Amino acid sequence: MEKIQRRQPESKIQGRIVKELEADGYFVVKLSLTNKNGMPDLMALKDGVAKFIEVKRQGEDLRPLQIYRMQELRALGFDCSVRKE
Repeated sequence: MEKIQRRQPESKIQGRIVKELEADGYFVVKLSLTNKNGMPDLMALKDGVAKFIEVKRQGEDLRPLQIYRMQELRALGFDCSVRKE
């Protein structure tokens, strides 16, 4: 009998990442409803610097608008990354 693997909800993955970042001294904000669609999921603040993190489950890709928003943020000098788990 084959086991069915259930993927973790993105919210659980985000929670784990938030705990990691907070343990490293970051102030972390979940960006759920903003005036800009496609913004990354998390904003981490530390030492006057903001970095943005998009959380994706394994096998998921960024949508075109998410790619565009991350390019916008990088052009403004912010660090943006994608965490896949």
